[in-house]
Amino acid sequence: MSEILFIRHGPTEWNEAGRIQGRTDVPLSEAGRAEVASWALPAPYKQWRCFCSPLARARDTADLLGLNAPEIIDSLQEMQWGEWEGHTLKTLREIDPGAFIRNEDRGLDFRPPGGESPRDVRTRLEHWIATLSGNYLPAVAVCHKGLLRAALSLAADWDMIDDPPEKLRESCAHLYRISDGKLAVKQLNIALKSS
Repeated sequence: MSEILFIRHGPTEWNEAGRIQGRTDVPLSEAGRAEVASWALPAPYKQWRCFCSPLARARDTADLLGLNAPEIIDSLQEMQWGEWEGHTLKTLREIDPGAFIRNEDRGLDFRPPGGESPRDVRTRLEHWIATLSGNYLPAVAVCHKGLLRAALSLAADWDMIDDPPEKLRESCAHLYRISDGKLAVKQLNIALKSS
């Protein structure tokens, strides 16, 4: 079965404060650890191979979910936000509103100073996906919001200029098929906690 399930890490103090994390290695907050501990990964996925971003918030999420021996994959790291890491979007918009809007309007080519663009993230994810053979699948990938958006962009040919074709909700997993190294959406927003 050539399927991959993407899961975003649980909340951190920076998430709670609205700060951009990027590659800054911020751990899960106490509330984030409690939230992930409340998630219930549907039975078949618990047995799948696990790939994980090297950042602590993703590794801790994989551990709390009880996923087996996560293999650390650099390509699953969050987008590098360069000089903007640690800031909030609100403060960045206040510094130079016009410039920030022009940058946002670039969609996949939006680029923070000293950072990556969503297109860069999409390209590294696409290259990694192309290396996955049947021996590595099915799999769970514990990663970051930027990677979830990159996966949807690849599968739906979304340019990130307009709203996504479907909103990616919090505390959810997202299932894709892989065929000939390409992603196709199977099911988005699989709830990880009971309502």
